[in-house]
Amino acid sequence: MIREMTKTDFELFWPTFAVVIQAQQTYAFNPDMTFEQAYDLWCKTPIKAFVYVDNDVVLGTYYIKANAMGPSGHICNCGYMVSSEARGKGIARLMCEHSQQTAIALGFEAMQFNSVVSTNDVAVRLWQKLGFGIVGTIPNAYKHAELGLVDSYVMYKWLKA
Repeated sequence: MIREMTKTDFELFWPTFAVVIQAQQTYAFNPDMTFEQAYDLWCKTPIKAFVYVDNDVVLGTYYIKANAMGPSGHICNCGYMVSSEARGKGIARLMCEHSQQTAIALGFEAMQFNSVVSTNDVAVRLWQKLGFGIVGTIPNAYKHAELGLVDSYVMYKWLKA
């Protein structure tokens, strides 16, 4: 089930969130970020944040926010995280599909991911299957903890039929 995230949900997901950002493989977030900083970034700054819950266990989360303002305010941005034990079960796909429906309901016309780490093959392939195209490559944009400097992709999808 996907529903809006509460602070309690974020507290339950915090151990996963911390592991993801500390790994420095997929998110350009400060690996030393505190719980409150992460909560503000993921839940307060965006328009909405959601969780995927199964049997009262938070297995994934995403946020949605405007990617820019004014004349570019029709494009949204989302970020997704799935717990390691839930990966490969289609949760990211369900959350991305939900986020696209939410984006349209909020009045957005397009969705853009600003920095998809090129070595995150699973995410890149999934976003492409869901209709996102790579519209740009930022060379050496990400300092991967194991691989060093790697490229990041800007990925985009027009949501209006």
